[in-house]
Amino acid sequence: MAAPPDNDVLWARSLHHTHDGSPALSGVSLGVHEGEILAVHGPRGCGKTTLLHCLAGQTVPQEGEVWFDGAPVHTMSPSRRERLRLDRFAWIGPEPALVPELTAWENTALPLLLRGTPRRAAKTAALEWLERLDVGACAKRRPRALLQSQRQRVAVARALAAEPAVLFADEPTAALHSAEGAQVLRTLTAAARSHRITVVLATHDADVAALADRTVALFDGRRVNSPDTPGVEGRDTCSLSV
Repeated sequence: MAAPPDNDVLWARSLHHTHDGSPALSGVSLGVHEGEILAVHGPRGCGKTTLLHCLAGQTVPQEGEVWFDGAPVHTMSPSRRERLRLDRFAWIGPEPALVPELTAWENTALPLLLRGTPRRAAKTAALEWLERLDVGACAKRRPRALLQSQRQRVAVARALAAEPAVLFADEPTAALHSAEGAQVLRTLTAAARSHRITVVLATHDADVAALADRTVALFDGRRVNSPDTPGVEGRDTCSLSV
């Protein structure tokens, strides 16, 4: 088992995974620099979500390696992977997945509170990010009193407030209208760059992928060449299955 390159904060090699006997990933490899925004682009069902789950330690690949900051995620115990996800990672999905009993600011502050951040400091950070996402007026409302677009903005605020090392965003604006989605993505990418947060963004939308620093393309669980992103293959130091 070879260690990853020093300049890659997140690195995967030859990932294979199946769902109910159907291949979801077939030999996917990639590396991500610290502070980079990487788009994983491809049609629905190509393996993007499975790839993000493996990179984030939510799923252990059936074959292959995943490394974060020099540590092998694929061999960690479930409790260590859970701690890693809480302390160093954040996740935004296509649905906001808010806790219905908590207000918007409490949902936003939740990862910080679970880490042991004092309540006042966690609330201050949560309110700041809700304001930046234009939902500050919703801070005291519970999810059922919010529009879908507002709930998703709260989910984005929750991820950014935690200041993770890596933020995984799986079709984060799929449920939003194009104008709302574009604004949320601008805030997300600007915040990531200013805070040096590494982002792995899964999307089927070429316009969304264009906001990233670099794009890798998937098709039927395999990484493929993308004519729209010259040099996509050049940064990886491991062999690719295409």
